[in-house]
Amino acid sequence: MSAAQKLLQWVGVPLVCVVVIVVVRTATFPSYQTRPPPCNATDEDFIPATEDRLNRLSRAITFRTISYEPGRGTPEELLKFIAFIRDSFPVVHSSPLVTREVVGNYSLLYRVEGSDRSLKPGLLAAHLDVVPVTEEPGWEAEPFSGQRKDGFMYGRGTIDCKHNVMGQMEALEFHLKRGHRPRRTLYLAYGHDEEVLGLYGAKQIAKLLADRGVKLEFLLDEGFSVTKEYVPGVAKKVALLSVTEKGYLTVKLSVRMKGGHGSMPEKESAIGVLSQAVTNLHRNPQPNLWGSGPEREFAEHLATEMSLPHRVMISNLWLFTPIIRWFLAQKAGTNALCRTTTAVTRFNAGIKDNVIAPEAVAIVNHRVHPRQTIQEVVDHDVKVINDPRVKVEVVAALVPAPISPSGPESPAFMTIQESIQQVYPDSLVAPYVLLGNTDTQHYWNLTSAIYRFSPNVMGPEDFARFHGVNERISIEDYGRVMNFYFHLMRNVDKPLVVRRHEHDGDL
Repeated sequence: MSAAQKLLQWVGVPLVCVVVIVVVRTATFPSYQTRPPPCNATDEDFIPATEDRLNRLSRAITFRTISYEPGRGTPEELLKFIAFIRDSFPVVHSSPLVTREVVGNYSLLYRVEGSDRSLKPGLLAAHLDVVPVTEEPGWEAEPFSGQRKDGFMYGRGTIDCKHNVMGQMEALEFHLKRGHRPRRTLYLAYGHDEEVLGLYGAKQIAKLLADRGVKLEFLLDEGFSVTKEYVPGVAKKVALLSVTEKGYLTVKLSVRMKGGHGSMPEKESAIGVLSQAVTNLHRNPQPNLWGSGPEREFAEHLATEMSLPHRVMISNLWLFTPIIRWFLAQKAGTNALCRTTTAVTRFNAGIKDNVIAPEAVAIVNHRVHPRQTIQEVVDHDVKVINDPRVKVEVVAALVPAPISPSGPESPAFMTIQESIQQVYPDSLVAPYVLLGNTDTQHYWNLTSAIYRFSPNVMGPEDFARFHGVNERISIEDYGRVMNFYFHLMRNVDKPLVVRRHEHDGDL
């Protein structure tokens, strides 16, 4: 046998084995999607988006419940809003099954008493406050008008997140009005300062529950939405059900050196040294960790619905992970899923045009990947800066949220997934990493099953509306918001196991 034949045999046999493994795994990779019977407008238990319900959401938007910073908001508007909620849902507020508490003066906690004490309670969370409206032009409707236009409702809070507050209350009102007697106790928690860390709202609610010894089966808060045209290789809508949140770390970099007159500069300056440090951070990003966290499960949940090339790669991450890591790192949006991000948000130095600054300061903001610790991020910064003249100080930090279970191993996740696919039957559901932060951090000790999701559709053109100009929700979507929460309330009202969707007529 010639040397060429031996080489071909040596290379060819392993290559054939790899190809066979890839083909078999692609063909047999399991689907994580459920196919429950959809929620239809003709169902007896369907909540229509009537004029009354739309008017209530519209009124909710008119309350300027703005949070500016911790401890500074709009208390008068919050009081008006919580009074409006009380008056708008008479069945909820008169039911002997429901207790309502005002926590921290402006936050709301509802408890719907269940009959089966063996079932741990669930909690649905949202928040009453909104971010300020900037002076940016371009609003197509006054931002606190709740105006309806061309099939949409406009205003601050329509997607962040008064639609969740009102949708949950509408669902509960509808449920109780039909004479429902719940088996599982359900809490509804509405903080008033989520946009500024939730220190006086969600934190106080969580403390109250903890002091009472409450342990939750699950918690569902606001999060990302049902997306369209978002995931490469997937034609269907994808609902992003977040199982964790990135942490954050703010680092202060400072350099002090000899200053002086601009006419006699030294070889190095504080600004120059700090600039090099910042350049080193940009050129040496935090490690690419794609595939080590929930982003792996995200991809695998979608694999069977992807176009063939994408399906082959995701079904064989044992082989293609390095390629996927490189590809995703090329764009800012997907790069943020791969690693702890590094953003230099402030750089301050100098007081006069002809004076060499004796000090330079920069602020670096990291959003920390769930598989990294705060200390690992700091150590990486120090290593790549590699200059003892640069002082590195931690200003603020929050560790990444614990990763909640997903997929078939988590009945809570599967129940939420089925509830989503009942009202969005044309969508896929996948566990996700929330890149921002919610006030669920205050509930970490109450349950290991914390999920984040908002049941409305957003496309690429809509992402800028979040905290931005022309925040809006479609009338059709708001109908689905109400029905999602109604079906979720039904689906969790028994021991959490994977099961088929039911309507009242099926009982």
